[in-house]
Amino acid sequence: MEVKTLLLQQWASCLDEEDWFPPLEKVLENISLEQALWKPADGAMNSIWELVCHLLFYKKRLLLRFLGETANEPQAENNKSTFRIPTETSENWKKTKQEYFYVHRELEKILAKSEQEDLYRQIPGERSLVLEMKSLAMHDAYHIGQIVFLSKMQRA
Repeated sequence: MEVKTLLLQQWASCLDEEDWFPPLEKVLENISLEQALWKPADGAMNSIWELVCHLLFYKKRLLLRFLGETANEPQAENNKSTFRIPTETSENWKKTKQEYFYVHRELEKILAKSEQEDLYRQIPGERSLVLEMKSLAMHDAYHIGQIVFLSKMQRA
């Protein structure tokens, strides 16, 4: 199987195609603002919304670096600050999900139209497209598991 085909399959399974774990689009489908903000009583976990913001941060950064728009890329003092959410409103929760889905699909389009040599070209501030997207797909799978767990804890 070709690397690009494999990555496209992994990428799709993280967003909208059922595989070994539910895709994020389906998991978030009926998550309310209250559920998105909820954390277990001990406070040891991030909320669903915080996790989506964290995933969005790294995807958006990769997309903008790939496009050469580094001046517009998201900034964070450290990894912990990538979990920051905007003002807690239903509209902002909806916007966060929409932006996440948009950025994910834009990266998928880039991957789909990339030639073999493009896959291994270094992206400024990153490794190659193929390595970054492989890493982000694994990162997604890990955090999607956390999001599913949080939603199950709430019986969502």
